[in-house]
Amino acid sequence: MPPAHEMHRALRASDATYDGIFLTAVKTTGVFCRPSCRARKPRPENVEFFATVRDAMFAGYRACKRCRPLGDAPAWAARLLALADRGTRVRDADLRAHGIEPARARRHFRKEYGMTFQEYGRARRLGGALDALRRGARLDDAAVDGGYESLSGFRDAFARAFGATPGRGRGTRAIALARIDSPLGPLVAGAVDEGVCLLEFNDRRMLEAQLATLRRLFRRPILPGRHPHLDRLREELAEYFAGRRTSFGVPLAIPGTPFQQRVWAALRRIPHGETLGYGELARAIGAPRAVRAVGRANGLNRVAIVVPCHRVVAGDGTLGGYGGGLWRKARLLELERCPADGSTATVRSGGSADGAAAAERGGGLRVGSGRGS
Repeated sequence: MPPAHEMHRALRASDATYDGIFLTAVKTTGVFCRPSCRARKPRPENVEFFATVRDAMFAGYRACKRCRPLGDAPAWAARLLALADRGTRVRDADLRAHGIEPARARRHFRKEYGMTFQEYGRARRLGGALDALRRGARLDDAAVDGGYESLSGFRDAFARAFGATPGRGRGTRAIALARIDSPLGPLVAGAVDEGVCLLEFNDRRMLEAQLATLRRLFRRPILPGRHPHLDRLREELAEYFAGRRTSFGVPLAIPGTPFQQRVWAALRRIPHGETLGYGELARAIGAPRAVRAVGRANGLNRVAIVVPCHRVVAGDGTLGGYGGGLWRKARLLELERCPADGSTATVRSGGSADGAAAAERGGGLRVGSGRGS
């Protein structure tokens, strides 16, 4: 994107030449717009800039109805947009019932908005409710802002996502949920009094499943809110991304099976700047033949970065997989290999010596297609 001062200038001037170059989002309204939008200009401190519709939506913003940054959709796609904006979960069978081939919907939404229709729906369900309540909106305002035709529809959609209606949930003991910005995109974090229980990139496909797991494990709803553990996590993450922190001290609350707990504890023992292969991780917990089970436990980690599942790589030295996206895994490892003092940390593949050597010669690990978190 252009420099921030240039984008602010284009926004103030409603400069249409920047349409398609970046999007502007207003924190106080939860709306994202084209730079040329003629709506009242917000204060600079209330503005965020995004490169794509996908980024803006997964950050919790919805499209402006005045400048229409989503463009003019064909009639069949407009019907899908309306369903998603109402919080309706639409599966492939539902698409076919509407006479729409799922593959056609995927291609269209990915081409126009940089994400599949299912991703669009997920962004609207989670982002809309979180943004409205994060801003302290009244329930009826939150429902209207979220595109719901009725307050009851909003309550139902919110309850499906978070396990409580927004009104009742505010007065109950809940898992506090908040957004944390990072250089690699927004994160969704959750905390209870015992510690942080969730940290995921907010475009991860498994996010909704992780929220459902947390509701079941803690037997309480999940609601937007503040918590001292989240404040501390936000500070420690800022230090980590600035290269000033190599370990985390924030308390964690991560219930799981005894096997999962062993794997997650072993992940936290991998030194900053180093990597471990799945086989080596299995041997480290005393279960050398449980490599696949180790991979599954690694993938079910709910607290990214702090429990560093990104430090586990395939045996041949390639990155393997990562729920937050391989590009993020590569960036995290690069950050840890090149700390602020300019030194280079050690990289271990846990498998092929040639793979590790090649990784260091190339300045980074090769991206592969193996299993991962």
